[in-house]
Amino acid sequence: MKAWVLEDIGKILFQEIERPVPADNEVLVRVRSCGICGSDIPRIYKDGAHRMPLVIGHEFSGEVEETGKGASRSWLGKRVGIFPLIPCKKCGPCKKGLYEMCRNYGYLGSRRDGGFAEYVSVPVWNLIELPENVSFRQAAMLEPMAVARHAIGRVEPKPGDKVAVYGQGTIGLFLLMLLIEQGIQDIFVFANHDIQKQTAAEFGLPKEHICDTRTDEINGWIAERTDGNGFDASFDAIGSNVIYSMAVENSAPGGRVCLMGNPASDMSLKRDIYWKILRNQLKLFGTWNSSFEGRSDNRRFTGEQGEKINSEREKRTEGKGNDWKEILSLLCEERICPERVITHCFGIGEIDRGFRIMRDKSEEYIKIMMRDQQE
Repeated sequence: MKAWVLEDIGKILFQEIERPVPADNEVLVRVRSCGICGSDIPRIYKDGAHRMPLVIGHEFSGEVEETGKGASRSWLGKRVGIFPLIPCKKCGPCKKGLYEMCRNYGYLGSRRDGGFAEYVSVPVWNLIELPENVSFRQAAMLEPMAVARHAIGRVEPKPGDKVAVYGQGTIGLFLLMLLIEQGIQDIFVFANHDIQKQTAAEFGLPKEHICDTRTDEINGWIAERTDGNGFDASFDAIGSNVIYSMAVENSAPGGRVCLMGNPASDMSLKRDIYWKILRNQLKLFGTWNSSFEGRSDNRRFTGEQGEKINSEREKRTEGKGNDWKEILSLLCEERICPERVITHCFGIGEIDRGFRIMRDKSEEYIKIMMRDQQE
């Protein structure tokens, strides 16, 4: 099969490699769509992956073409989305069903071969079946949408809250999309590209709620729109000292701040910002992934504590507290439209153009996707 293989830092090649054979309880997925995540760019050009050579790509969808031993043949031909984190199911968080906090996880596209290929071997537990009206491109964005949904679930913004989203890349725009769908009205976003401002406006955000960080005086802009009180809830979808400090500094007393942007460098905390956290009694949340409950895991725990764990796991299996199923329901009911963030789409042999666009910032972009060759 053909695949993009990261052989070393800065060396990614389009190669013919051996098609994977699904192991026990795994299936072979024919990749139909795969998105480039912002984390893929430093992985390719700066930091490398946990092991190399490696096929990168963790935001993908496809069709099941083959099943391994122990995997039900009923999966054959199914259209699927893929949760990329492979939990150990043995550590403390896993035993509570908190798989996104697994202490010893695998990960498709960073720790084992991922989606920028014609085929990927995927554990059955990581599959989620797609309704017919959910496209492969939509399903390839389940992962970043679920990350945004998870962050919202941590902060729990309420009607009447003034909510800030710092950063209008893919995750920031998905935060905006989901907050609007949830009925939050006083949302204010911070963007530094025209295409980001345009897309936020297309989602329905008033122009006066969009701060252009290139030209607006930010603290004054915020004070004017919050009567000097600051924001009740804030999301840092960038991950920098400047944004972290800005989110804390402009939080209302008792405000909540969710840190979710991957840091580009070491983070530091100035004394006056620390004082803001103390004196305004702020709540800080961290998140980096999303909740998922694979339907193939039928283990039951015993005892009083075990029954509580079983109850919580059943809720997630049904969809409550399961970010992936909640997002899939919104897609199925056509209550959200993530396609609006797609700006570029390339075939598998051309997706390196997308890598370079994101690395060099040579064009305005939001989400760059790899489409199936047969489209």
